[in-house]
Amino acid sequence: MTNAASTATPVDGILATATIVLSLVLALWSLVAAVRHRAPDRLQFVGLAVLEVALLALTVSALVALGGSERPDEPGAFFGYLVTLVCLPPLAWVLAKMEPTRWGSAIVCAVCLVLPVVVVRLQQTWDLAGG
Repeated sequence: MTNAASTATPVDGILATATIVLSLVLALWSLVAAVRHRAPDRLQFVGLAVLEVALLALTVSALVALGGSERPDEPGAFFGYLVTLVCLPPLAWVLAKMEPTRWGSAIVCAVCLVLPVVVVRLQQTWDLAGG
């Protein structure tokens, strides 16, 4: 087995990259809407739904890996980041619906800027086990 194969984790790869890119694109779209004094539009809500599906897929892949022999070094922090990942987009959805002004778009933007950081921290908590 090569080093590259042994360092691959269930929270790395195309799914994690896709969630980060999608989150940043949605953050940019929401920032433009907020600067233009626009309330959250349908595209932002669809983007949050698609982002949530991608984050759920990432969570399932991590949980499946936990069912095997792989384990993160800090399971408490790891599960905390998983819960945070799954909860943030619905929270942004609800808060943006409650605030149908430009600040609703700003809420979506802020959450979408936090999500890539949480994905990277999730990867780091898993990578600590490898050393």
